[in-house]
Amino acid sequence: MQVTLQTLIGGLSLGAVYALVAMGFSLVYRTMGLVNFAHGNVVTLGAYVASTFYMSVKLPFALAMIVAIVVTGIVGFVIEFVLRPLENKDFDLMLIGTIGFGIVLDALAIIIWGATGRAVPSPVPAAPIDLFGLRIRTYDLVVLAIAAVAMVLLMLFLSRTKRGTAMQAVAMDHEAATAVGIHVGRSNSIAFVIGAGLAALAGGLVGPLLYVSPTMGGALGIKGFAGAILGGFGNIPGAILGGLAIGVLDAFAAGHFQGYSELVTFLVFTAIIMIRPTGIFGERTVNRA
Repeated sequence: MQVTLQTLIGGLSLGAVYALVAMGFSLVYRTMGLVNFAHGNVVTLGAYVASTFYMSVKLPFALAMIVAIVVTGIVGFVIEFVLRPLENKDFDLMLIGTIGFGIVLDALAIIIWGATGRAVPSPVPAAPIDLFGLRIRTYDLVVLAIAAVAMVLLMLFLSRTKRGTAMQAVAMDHEAATAVGIHVGRSNSIAFVIGAGLAALAGGLVGPLLYVSPTMGGALGIKGFAGAILGGFGNIPGAILGGLAIGVLDAFAAGHFQGYSELVTFLVFTAIIMIRPTGIFGERTVNRA
């Protein structure tokens, strides 16, 4: 039982990172109807920027994370700005454009930081917490707390602010939102900026858990994408639940199947999607293809 609970907590910690990635995917899709295939590459960029300012510049971890979020937010704005002329004109070219941006970001990461990667020390050097016989890594609790705050803030932004409400309106009916004076381009930019910020937060948080390398965004992007699909693509609460589920499934698969853990994870994911193709919440918000 103790091993099971410790595995569950570790899975939730990694799942919280996947959930942040999934939220970024879902937010952009929800607003624009576009799958941003550069999202995983933005995770890599965020991880490198955060680790650089934390380890080399010696900023506190929280400040390094803020810098990474700002940098990737600018990158997200640039991606949306370049792709904006294609919206409602050439959807396929927009998809290819996000793939192209992803390739460019990976190449830049290798040029700037090299291809060897780096290990990031935990910003919380405290010993594991002993709770009823369970030894819980303090940093796992930090990741869960930060991710939870980010999730709550995003939900509040979408439901309680005028800009968030406008983004919801764009997601529900693009043409009607335009007709009532909502600036669709601005809503799309905000979606990309927030999505990129979530990617940076995920990348920065996962650095001390994993190994920061140019390929890390690929794995995190795929699992975050799977979490978004599992929850119901375009559904933000679904993305949170789906990301957590993928993390827990991944942790238990690693404990029981070791080298075959990812195969088992995606076999289970595939089985669930075959039973419920639209995901847990079954929402498809927009379809402009």
